[in-house]
Amino acid sequence: MTTPPEAPRPLRADGRAGPEPRYPEPAFRWLSASGLRFGLTLLGFAAFYAACLAVTDVSPQRLIDGIPRLFKWAARAWPPDFSESGALLSRAAETVGMATVGTTLGVLLAAPVCLLAARTVTANPLLSYPARWFLNIFRGIDSFVFALIFVAAVGLGPFAGALGVGFHTAGSLGKLWAEAIEAVERGPVEAAQATGAGRLKIVGFVILPDVMPSLVSITLYLWEFNVRASTVLGIVGAGGIGQELKNSVDLLDFPRVFGILLLILAMVTVIDQASAWLRSRLS
Repeated sequence: MTTPPEAPRPLRADGRAGPEPRYPEPAFRWLSASGLRFGLTLLGFAAFYAACLAVTDVSPQRLIDGIPRLFKWAARAWPPDFSESGALLSRAAETVGMATVGTTLGVLLAAPVCLLAARTVTANPLLSYPARWFLNIFRGIDSFVFALIFVAAVGLGPFAGALGVGFHTAGSLGKLWAEAIEAVERGPVEAAQATGAGRLKIVGFVILPDVMPSLVSITLYLWEFNVRASTVLGIVGAGGIGQELKNSVDLLDFPRVFGILLLILAMVTVIDQASAWLRSRLS
């Protein structure tokens, strides 16, 4: 049996037999597109950061000149002054109360809105988008600004601080809760829909039991954050330990300032540990 003759091998451009050799893609083809985008992005970020440095008026020399002043104040602050510990503990209790009542108000405001903002619950964009805008407005205004507004509305005191904390917390809670609800697996929801269950039953018996640990954990985390944030609301007249801190700073009473800072640190540490323990029990 004769072997068929081999097909003639194609000639390369240089006249040699065999296929054309393959060379790697030239680097400039990648650089011309991705590299250009990366370079422009880096240039834009550098320009943005340079503008931030300019408007912030960053001056390392001023910091170096101010460090000895800080050490002098720290030396004058020792030992800390706890002579009015009863008044300070009362103010600390006001701070915790502002955070707790404000977080409760935020929960009440956020609960119905987060269901409208969650796209898995509210498919109609005419309802979900306005709900998200509503939450973004509340979240975009800091509790400090809200407290300043409510001081003008209801007067000085912790009630204004609780209202400020509550309205800002409503925006943050609503957004985080809506995202947690949207992350629910679709399998149980679709199974409930197949049985003919209505939207309210699906929310009450399928979605909420699934996400409730996450919702409670988010709420505890924001309560913990609100305790820290409430320590400075006294600066605008909203009461709490921040009011005592501002008065002591205005009087240059550094031992009392140091005592208040230690009390704030102890209070925040206890709250952080308690919140972390409760959240670990839910996970």
